[in-house]
Amino acid sequence: MGVVAAFDAHAGFGSVRDDDGREHFFHCTQIAGGSRMIDEGTRVVFVLQPGHLGRWEAARLTPV
Repeated sequence: MGVVAAFDAHAGFGSVRDDDGREHFFHCTQIAGGSRMIDEGTRVVFVLQPGHLGRWEAARLTPV
């Protein structure tokens, strides 16, 4: 679980801060339900998956 720390709707990406304080990049296509928008501060459940640049990224973000 975590919280959306930042989201740039124009660029289509943001970051989520997990409960341990680590931040993970996410792309708007990873927001569950087909939405391309999410508000900063939204509590979410997510999984981590290997990203395109060799770093872990948040995926399947689902608001709680």
